[in-house]
Amino acid sequence: MPESISESDWRIFRQLREVALDRFSRRVLEEAARICADTSRGPHERYLELYRLLEARDQSLGRAFDDPRRSRMLWQLAAIRALGVLEDEELAGLSPESRRQVEALAGEALRSRS
Repeated sequence: MPESISESDWRIFRQLREVALDRFSRRVLEEAARICADTSRGPHERYLELYRLLEARDQSLGRAFDDPRRSRMLWQLAAIRALGVLEDEELAGLSPESRRQVEALAGEALRSRS
């Protein structure tokens, strides 16, 4: 890990974090809407599935978005990347070293989920 995060990488992270948080939230709301609209199952079944979904997504949200700090920036960007809510082009503004580390960490996160 780099000893310090550059100001430009920090600014880009803060912008990307907001974009990714909006995308993540939108995706979760769409998943929730599908569950709620599924009239092939009873209300209680849908409620339980919705509860499990929100509980799981809340854990993902916490890892990726809570308590943004420079010391956690690369880990959080990797978690955000692993969630699939950031595009390659969006990371292009980061320094090459930060991009390399984010991709390596995101790859590790994806492998550990498998």
